[in-house]
Amino acid sequence: MFDAYSNDDDVLNIQGDDFTVTNGTTRVTLSGSLDIARDQRGLKAALTLKAAVDSIVAALQREAALPARLKDEPDAKPGKIDNPFN
Repeated sequence: MFDAYSNDDDVLNIQGDDFTVTNGTTRVTLSGSLDIARDQRGLKAALTLKAAVDSIVAALQREAALPARLKDEPDAKPGKIDNPFN
């Protein structure tokens, strides 16, 4: 069972390495591409993904003092830097 935000080590693979849910104590990362076919394999993948997302939502809802934004979160505005190769 995936326990969101419990550690920085867990990685849940869905359908091999096509889609991963990477645990962290401050954020959970969902990455990859997942095709959910209308078959038993698709149902299994959908239920696994749902369980992971349900764990994330439950952990966030349990947090009484959930901040509006993490302090280490970058600004939403895109930045511009000089090209170091010029």
